[in-house]
Amino acid sequence: MKGGAGCGYHSGSVTERRANASVSAYPHPIIAREGWPFVIASLAAAVVVWAIAGPGWSVPLWLLAAFVIQFFRDPPRQAPAQANAVLAPADGRIVKVEKTRDPYTERDTLLISVFMNVFNVHSNRSPVDGTVERVEYSRGKFVNADLDKASTENERNAMVMRLDGERITVVQVAGLIARRILCYVKAGDRLARGQRYGFIRFGSRVDLYLPLTARPRVAVGDRVAATSTILAEL
Repeated sequence: MKGGAGCGYHSGSVTERRANASVSAYPHPIIAREGWPFVIASLAAAVVVWAIAGPGWSVPLWLLAAFVIQFFRDPPRQAPAQANAVLAPADGRIVKVEKTRDPYTERDTLLISVFMNVFNVHSNRSPVDGTVERVEYSRGKFVNADLDKASTENERNAMVMRLDGERITVVQVAGLIARRILCYVKAGDRLARGQRYGFIRFGSRVDLYLPLTARPRVAVGDRVAATSTILAEL
C-alpha cells in the first residue's frame, strides 16, 4: 500500500490516518504527546497492584512504567547555526554511510542511516529547512531495523523535501519491535531544521538520502543526537 497525500500509521493489522494533524513545534512537554496514554496506563497499573497486592508485587510494573517514561521522553534540542548543515533526524547510531540509489527520487545519492534502539529518543525532526514535496507510505515487514534489507522490506514512510534546488528524502523505517510510524506532514508543508514531524514507537531506523555532492560528517558506529548532530554538509 502506498500513499502520496499524507503519512501512514500502521499497527499490525490496523492502519490509521490523521489528515489534519498539525506539525508540533517546540516548546514540548518533556514527555512526547504520543506517550501519555502509555505513561498513564503503566503508572495506573503499578498503583493498582500496589494498593491490592502490596509494594513487592508492584515492582515489575514500576520498572515497566520507568521504561515507558524514558522511551517517550522528548527533550528540546538546539540546532547548530551552520547554514549548509544537514542535521540528524533522529537519535541513535550510524549504521550506513554509502552511495546508493534513492528509490523515491530515482537518482544516485549518499545514504546515511540512523538506527534507534529502545533507549533512544524516538521523536523525528526535519534535517533541513525545506518544503515537503510528497509523502509516500509503504506496508512491509518488521525485521530488525539494523539489517540492510530493512530499508526496502520493512514498513516505512518516506518524505521527499525540496530546498534551494536540491531534493533529499527522509525515510522512517519500522523495526522488529516497532509497529507504528507516526508522521504529521503532507505535501506543501514547510519545515524548519529541527522541527518535529513524526515519531516511531519502540525501536526503528531513519534513512536519509542526500545529493552526491553532500559531504558526510559522520561514520559508521558514531552516536548522534537529533537536531544537535550535523550528519553532512550540502
